[in-house]
Amino acid sequence: MIKKIKITYILSDIDKAISFEWISEYIESSRFDLSFILLNSEKTYLYQWLLKNNIECHFIIHNGKKSYLKSSFKVLKTLRKIKPDVIHAHLFDANLIGLTCAKLLGVKKRIYTRHHSTFHHDNFPKAVKYDKWSNWLATNIIAISKNVENVLINFENVDKDKITLIHHGFDLSKFKNPNLEDIKSLKEKYKINNSPTIGVVARYINLKGHKYIIEAFHQVLKKHPKAILILANATGSDKKEIRELLTKIPKDNYREIVFEPNLFALYKLFDVYVHVPIDSKIEAFGQTYIEALAAGIPSVFTLSGVASEFINNKNSIVVPFKDSNAIEKALYELLSDNKNRLKLIENGEKSIQQFNLISFVTKLEDLYL
Repeated sequence: MIKKIKITYILSDIDKAISFEWISEYIESSRFDLSFILLNSEKTYLYQWLLKNNIECHFIIHNGKKSYLKSSFKVLKTLRKIKPDVIHAHLFDANLIGLTCAKLLGVKKRIYTRHHSTFHHDNFPKAVKYDKWSNWLATNIIAISKNVENVLINFENVDKDKITLIHHGFDLSKFKNPNLEDIKSLKEKYKINNSPTIGVVARYINLKGHKYIIEAFHQVLKKHPKAILILANATGSDKKEIRELLTKIPKDNYREIVFEPNLFALYKLFDVYVHVPIDSKIEAFGQTYIEALAAGIPSVFTLSGVASEFINNKNSIVVPFKDSNAIEKALYELLSDNKNRLKLIENGEKSIQQFNLISFVTKLEDLYL
């Protein structure tokens, strides 16, 4: 009988992230034994899902910096109990605590997935030393895009042999064919009628380009006075400023959604989708590029993160950074030119097949082995 490889995921500040549900379901259970350590201020959706599906899960109350010492002792204790062959950390606190504890315990394979690119370099330079600490502790680092790979090698001097490029993977069919009753329910919930609907799924952070979307939408209302702008994930560090920008738009013409768990149905509310980060490096990946095209929504994009690897004017309308006029023009085109809409939908679906879930999980399994 082949001995299973014991893999422990250490995650911080994650409530619901369907990718971990997919990994749990699709990873080869005859070869890998999966467990989780969750660091969070309260028990999360993911915690409940793992328990419901009989997957070993350890919840540790964690409240940021003030919890580091206590959380570290608890993670050490838990890892001693599990005795994993591999630990795989995700997000900042989990990286620092998980990788350090695993190093102390002599876990030979210590992996972390890098989910940010230049964010610390641009906004919190003092935090870069902690990224470098994680880089040193890890035996393997997963770069989720070529952009992240470039940052690791050229900004932080990581040995390229330590880095593995693995794009996020998606169950693409879930976005293409969500439950019709779920779509109907969300339309009623958010009062969406037959008016042209423009969607955004991005936290309220100025780097995501909300300013330029709102300016463009304000102009679109002149020709489409009943149009609706849906702003999902409507929370973040720049919420006050972005809400101030929204005051120029009538309240009936926009919807703010802080959190909607049914992402598959949510995309189907949109006639057009917009994602326009303000520079090429701010997105480490940008899952929403793939999600929108998988859902078959004609889209307006800037080229940030993974977009530079596959997005072009054949599968979307690409606009320059920080250009509300270009966004406005693109919205008009996609709301009026049905032939182009259909072409973009078809090409978009073809272009995202490389991000399929099976390929993603297979690459992870190869790394664990």
